[in-house]
Amino acid sequence: MKSRTVLEILAKNAYISRSSSSVGGYSMQGPVEIAFHNIESSEWAENHIRNRIAELERIFERIASCRVRVDKRAKANGASIPPVVHIEIGIPGRADLIVSHEPEYLQRKFQRPDLQKAINEAFRIAERQLVELKNQRHGRTKAPLHDAQNQRLGQVAEMQPEQDFGFLITSEGTLLYFHRNSVLSGDFDSLTRGDELYYVEGAGDTGPIATKVRIKASE
Repeated sequence: MKSRTVLEILAKNAYISRSSSSVGGYSMQGPVEIAFHNIESSEWAENHIRNRIAELERIFERIASCRVRVDKRAKANGASIPPVVHIEIGIPGRADLIVSHEPEYLQRKFQRPDLQKAINEAFRIAERQLVELKNQRHGRTKAPLHDAQNQRLGQVAEMQPEQDFGFLITSEGTLLYFHRNSVLSGDFDSLTRGDELYYVEGAGDTGPIATKVRIKASE
């Protein structure tokens, strides 16, 4: 039996929109599929997703198919849970590129997460991964610059020392995850909200993360 993708398995009882392969003037080899599960579909959301898919094709023209699933989970203890967006991008000659994250990721990243932010964040991650893949295929990957040229300054936003990770906030207001093992100088356990950190932005499973973290020395 042919194996099914995550989206195909979970699509039961969901609103699914399928269209031809032409999106935003670009001709995708396979179909575009947009599914809404436990959340009412809307014209603006579907159009916004199609526009973002068109942007993906401008970045990487050899996309074979694209499946997008918007999922709204049941409320936990009466608290509102933001919707999440799952993307599967079919690319010839390799495994599907998958973007997926949990509601907690959006709750940490945004003060008021909503459907538009969930869509934009998922596609931002997808765009970044496609750019990296395109550069690899075109042989444009270069040796990384010296850390001092790449490092930025941020502040501790949240610490979870018992779970060995924390979040820092960048100068642009974005939250970045960092692990205990990423702290190269300074004491991870002594970090508190507001402490300044030098870091290098890297790519994690669900998007950008902070790596090579160094605690800024007190002046």
